[in-house]
Amino acid sequence: MKRYAGLALEALLTLWLLATLCFVLLRAAPGGPFDAEKAAPPEVQAALDAQYRLDRPLPAQYLAWLGDVARGDLGPSFQYPDYTVNQLIANALPVSAFNGGLALLLALGLGIPLGVWAARRRGRWSDRLLMFGAGLGLAVPKFVAAPLLVLLFAVTLQWLPAGGWGGDGWEGLRHAVLPVIALALPNIAYCARLTRASMLETLSAEYLQAARARGLSETRLLLAHALKPGLLPVVAWLSPALINVITGSAVVEQVFGIPGMGRYFVQGALNRDYTLVLGVVLVVGALIVAINALVDALRGWMDPRLRDGG
Repeated sequence: MKRYAGLALEALLTLWLLATLCFVLLRAAPGGPFDAEKAAPPEVQAALDAQYRLDRPLPAQYLAWLGDVARGDLGPSFQYPDYTVNQLIANALPVSAFNGGLALLLALGLGIPLGVWAARRRGRWSDRLLMFGAGLGLAVPKFVAAPLLVLLFAVTLQWLPAGGWGGDGWEGLRHAVLPVIALALPNIAYCARLTRASMLETLSAEYLQAARARGLSETRLLLAHALKPGLLPVVAWLSPALINVITGSAVVEQVFGIPGMGRYFVQGALNRDYTLVLGVVLVVGALIVAINALVDALRGWMDPRLRDGG
């Protein structure tokens, strides 16, 4: 029980430090949320500052915002005055979660089988070709891959929409195909390479050599004895993979015009929408902390030595 309480306290401290650092960096940046080419009249500017508590000293603003967050209120958006940050995130989070979840599932669903297949064909032309493709997938950044996908599948072949979001049934899924592929490509490549390296090490272990000498088939060796320990590094990679998907979503959502968390974060940062950026950072940080805890639990289930601190 003490261990879980300590983990919860550590998570809260991490989120507080993250939010505080983001608050300080945002306020240190030049410009403000209501700066424009044509300055507003002084009385209008004063009214806006009072409405959003920008007329208070910086420590007072910080404490007031922290108190609101403790009550679950992320505050009003400066650039979207008809919406609160809670409402914007509630609308954007399912979109980003849908795209990111599908991208991770696609990365695991393709990366693991490809990595296992390459490991069983070590040194053959098919293994080399696959690893070359994986290296190429890692080398191409998302801001290059996303426009190339649009150019090929939306502009040239006209199979899929070039951007936007929404629609029912198949039409809605068609809008998600290209963003999901753009997010998944580097993760598929890394997952395949990681799985191959781990499976090569596992398949050469002494206990598997002994089992092979007893006449066990390669398929049984793989499924019953090698796959679970061989996938431990892949499970540990899930946390950085999630971060990769989250950070990559900012580029992908901008390219495809998707109203997700990444797009709101970029627009909020450009427009100095302090509360929106802080709200996105807090929610994303909380998700990362929760995913890390789940991944640690999954690793402990797969390898009991980790539960015992070994």
